[in-house]
Amino acid sequence: MKFLHTSDWHLGISFGGGISFAEDQRFAIDKICGIAKEEQVDGILLAGDVFDRSIASTDALHLYDEIMTHLCGELGIPVYLIAGNHDGAERLSQCNELLKKSGLFIAGALTKQPQCVNVGDVDIYLLPWISTDKVRAVYPDDADQVTSMEAAYKVVLDKYRASFVPGHKNILVAHAFITNASTSVSDRAAEVGRATMVGSFVFDGFDYVALGHLHGPQQIGPKIRYSGTPMIYSFGKEEKQEKSVTIIDTDSSEQRTVPIPQLRRRTTLRGTYEELIRGDVEDEIRNGYVRIEVTDRYVGTDTFAAFKEVYGRILEISGKSLEREDAKITMTIEEFEQANTDPEAVFARYCKDILEEDPGERLIGLFRKAVEKYEKGVNAQ
Repeated sequence: MKFLHTSDWHLGISFGGGISFAEDQRFAIDKICGIAKEEQVDGILLAGDVFDRSIASTDALHLYDEIMTHLCGELGIPVYLIAGNHDGAERLSQCNELLKKSGLFIAGALTKQPQCVNVGDVDIYLLPWISTDKVRAVYPDDADQVTSMEAAYKVVLDKYRASFVPGHKNILVAHAFITNASTSVSDRAAEVGRATMVGSFVFDGFDYVALGHLHGPQQIGPKIRYSGTPMIYSFGKEEKQEKSVTIIDTDSSEQRTVPIPQLRRRTTLRGTYEELIRGDVEDEIRNGYVRIEVTDRYVGTDTFAAFKEVYGRILEISGKSLEREDAKITMTIEEFEQANTDPEAVFARYCKDILEEDPGERLIGLFRKAVEKYEKGVNAQ
């Protein structure tokens, strides 16, 4: 049998609460649907973080509904889906029993009995995001053994392994942070939650482990893989990643990656102000999402406005500090747009960059007085 492995769609994600990536997400996920149809897969393994927030936006819910209706209804491809740490587990799994009849299998929260779907000689185990407290509550007899996240996974997966059927292939869909796996800038929740890391040995015994949680596609041993996100969500390391889905053939144990084209590139451009303001780059870069690093001058709202005329989708700009040669000050598009309506937010970010700390009440008070004096001067003119 053949399955497509994907994860971390993060439907509803936006940059700093301002720029929506819905158009990019729709483009990437449409490509995934096309790959699933062309490859004639027997099912899709969606390994968590379907949404970016536990209470998803209306637009994100509509997109999710469209995609699942197309996959399960129009294409007739079943989807095996788990909740990740960003998902609202209970909301995601509402009407679960009813949805199974349409080919949508959802594991929102951990249950005492393994959530397993049999497809011919393949058993698909669905393990949503777990916590030590959740495992202790579901398996009170084993609570004393749950001394860490790694121990929690072992307790749960020992139950799953005990239910293996002789002669069947066993696939696990899970959302986890494996020790020594590579992270990207957009792996914000993973970076904060390093205490949740587990050794890959906890997944021993499965013929394939379809993982979500980390955004870079990567292989963890021959049978364990992160599919990564369908689109690029951050600058830096992730800019250079080729986004993809993984096709698994359970008969041959073969794994193949199929690239996912991106609607818009993400690129960091570094150089002097004069070099960068010319916009002497490929159209694909200039029309994509851009981060600007100016090497020879301070950047502020005027600089941001000038670059925005050249790079319409600039998201971030950084430049030299006026006070310290070795420091950089950074502005995001959200902060640029806040400059007139919320100058204190811009000042707070400046303090973080230059002073490397949040401004205290005294600094905030002085800043307010300066703004008030400035505004009085402007109004008097």
